[in-house]
Amino acid sequence: MVLTQRQKDELNHAIADYLSSNGFKEAVEVFKKEAKMQNEVDKKYSGLLEKKWTSVIRLQKKVMDLEAKLSEAEKEYIGGAPTRDKRSPTEWIPRPPERFALQGHRATVTRVIFHPIFSLLVSASEDASIKVWDYETGDFERSLKGHTDSVQDLAFDASGKLLVSSSADMSIKLWDFQGYECLRTLHGHDHNVSSVTFMPTGDHIVSCSRDKTIKMWEVATGYCIKTYTGHRDWVRMVRVNKDGTLIASCSKDHTIIVWNVAANEHILATNEQKVILKDHDHTVECIAWAPESAFSHVCEATGGDNKRSNRSGPFLVSGSRDKTIKIWDVSVGLCLFTLIGHDNWVRGVCWHPGGKYIVSASDDKTLRIWDVVNKRCSKTLEAHSHFCTTIDFHPTSPFVITGSVDQTVKVWECR
Repeated sequence: MVLTQRQKDELNHAIADYLSSNGFKEAVEVFKKEAKMQNEVDKKYSGLLEKKWTSVIRLQKKVMDLEAKLSEAEKEYIGGAPTRDKRSPTEWIPRPPERFALQGHRATVTRVIFHPIFSLLVSASEDASIKVWDYETGDFERSLKGHTDSVQDLAFDASGKLLVSSSADMSIKLWDFQGYECLRTLHGHDHNVSSVTFMPTGDHIVSCSRDKTIKMWEVATGYCIKTYTGHRDWVRMVRVNKDGTLIASCSKDHTIIVWNVAANEHILATNEQKVILKDHDHTVECIAWAPESAFSHVCEATGGDNKRSNRSGPFLVSGSRDKTIKIWDVSVGLCLFTLIGHDNWVRGVCWHPGGKYIVSASDDKTLRIWDVVNKRCSKTLEAHSHFCTTIDFHPTSPFVITGSVDQTVKVWECR
């Protein structure tokens, strides 16, 4: 390191002052002689060496702190979020870029769902096939073929041993997910079967169709045991709540109907329609029941503890072609609040397992994460190169999957 003449003089004076103030008289004289210092040491140099010395140590500590912060920031930047150990799993949300973009379908991907137990996801497409993938490795496992037209919806039973699919070929197929064979084909709808799901017990299937009806089927026999009528147009999706007492269906007639199901053998309850939810201005494309973990967050969003007694739930979220997402209190048939932000049809909605967020997929090609308590969009991911048609959130692992008209299935890791 090269010092200027002025810096050298300052340093020499500071050293001489240090030696003098510490009583090293002989050393001072020798040092002055060798450093060719003629004058006495000025008072302004008093204690200068000690000040410089302590300030260097402070700066070193500061540099080390800044380096540690920089390293942490780099980790966060690479990971796309605050490091996992600083976030609880209830706050993990999908982060770009996607972990995998799975390609193999030859047409629009219409539905993606996670297997309840294994690290598998299943996708359905307008190419009439169902494909099975490993979401941890991105590997393609197999195709299930049997439908002759676009596969519209998929659902697993709780054990993950049975898969049910519905199709525009007007049939519903029940698959053994261990041997990958089609166990039986259910016929009864008169038009495109747009959605299908299992009752929580796994012994009945509920489906809905463009023929405006909702049907309940017995898994063991394949018989249709009940038909629900009430919608005036194409029923787009049907979903059952956790305890199997309520079925929600949404339709092109802009409404959502919640149906009562009797506890014994799923026969019709006295009052068939519990409530009709009307507030959307266009086709209601998708619905999802809120998990119990979301109840407190919904209550907080609608007015806090003082109104909690009025908000016992159950709650439902819906997405529509009117570009909005609405949260409903089913017990009173009321729309609690509306989430606005998508620029096109909302095609898929699901709840974060922690209950704090809702994730949605839309024809505006984005995946959005909505903060329930603050009723706003907290993150937008440019997810696909074409319309996003479907979304699913794994109930226990930090993964989200989306499907699109661009024929890909994307796996997003949550952090």
